[in-house]
Amino acid sequence: MSRLGTIGGRLHRGEISLNFVGRQKLWYSISGLILVISVVSLLTLGLNFGVEFKGGTVFQFPGKPGTTTSDARAAVADSGVVKEDPIVQKTGNGWRVQTESLTSAQVTKVQETVQHRFGLPKPDDVSPQSVGASWGKDVSQKALQGLIIFLIVIIIYLSIAFEWRMAVAALIALAHDILITIGVYSLVQFEVTPSSVVGLLTILGYSLYDTVVVFDKVRENTRPLLTTKSMTYSQAANLGLNQTLVRSINTSVIALLPVSGLLFIGAGVMGAGTLKDLALVLFVGMLAGAYSSICIATPILADLQERQGKYRDLAKRVQNKADSSKRKSRAANAETAAADGPESEPQDTVPEEETTGATTSVGAGIRLVQQGARQQPRRTGSKGHPSGKKKR
Repeated sequence: MSRLGTIGGRLHRGEISLNFVGRQKLWYSISGLILVISVVSLLTLGLNFGVEFKGGTVFQFPGKPGTTTSDARAAVADSGVVKEDPIVQKTGNGWRVQTESLTSAQVTKVQETVQHRFGLPKPDDVSPQSVGASWGKDVSQKALQGLIIFLIVIIIYLSIAFEWRMAVAALIALAHDILITIGVYSLVQFEVTPSSVVGLLTILGYSLYDTVVVFDKVRENTRPLLTTKSMTYSQAANLGLNQTLVRSINTSVIALLPVSGLLFIGAGVMGAGTLKDLALVLFVGMLAGAYSSICIATPILADLQERQGKYRDLAKRVQNKADSSKRKSRAANAETAAADGPESEPQDTVPEEETTGATTSVGAGIRLVQQGARQQPRRTGSKGHPSGKKKR
């Protein structure tokens, strides 16, 4: 069996345990710091909305070997009709340049400038596309509506399948994932496109799936608590979290591997800029979802449950039982130590001179007694026989 499988089995049996619920203050502090950074970035930098949301004109044209992003941007800016800095993305063997909304005459000017700069056969090789701001507004509204409907359905489902406290904990974890993902988009200034919205809804479903798996195990462990009174709600929830930990890690790693390929290989190495919008939201969202289902959702659930009177009383009983066991253990250890006694009795110490003198005196006395015994005359009989009897 692999080492990870062995650890998973020991976690499931409760032989080893990682105290996630007991360290909730640490997890709350880490999440709080990340959320503060995300909010500050949103307030200061904002989001880099794509042309689909704010409107504008997009030019797509083929590129020649050795062309850089700066070259493509300069080719459009040199037309003299673009006021804002163009947004440039590499698309396979070509380029995609986004500008503000331009008139037909301005679009033609840009086409001619790009054709001349890159040596294209004709101006039509530069393909323009205009998107109105009203279309982007409709997309934003529909995305928000879809998110609200999704959250309402989740609340109803979790409240029926589990309980409302689990629904609240899951929603807090989902809001945590959304805000962190949007904050990262603001920090790196990636373009927000409809693909980003689709990816955001996808990671919400993924995060919720992982949270529901953990909550199902927590519910199984906490159902008999008030009868057995063997552990607190937090302890049982932490046990359920440990029992599903390896599964959550495996699921997250397997899901992140292909997304990492899209983000780092497809968008980073190969330069496919159209992939990074979807890949970034999936990568950040899945990572935040895996973290929140382990370190945020379950600790919040335990905090909400421990506020109930029945679980507060249970925690006191479990604590009193643990204290009583400790006292009995200490008393048993003390009795065992008293019964065994000291290993060696302490002896009175006598100064070296006194010890030497006493030994000499005792030795001399023994010799005198032995000598007196040898010199003591034997009692004899009348004829001098030792037996004292007369010889007949």
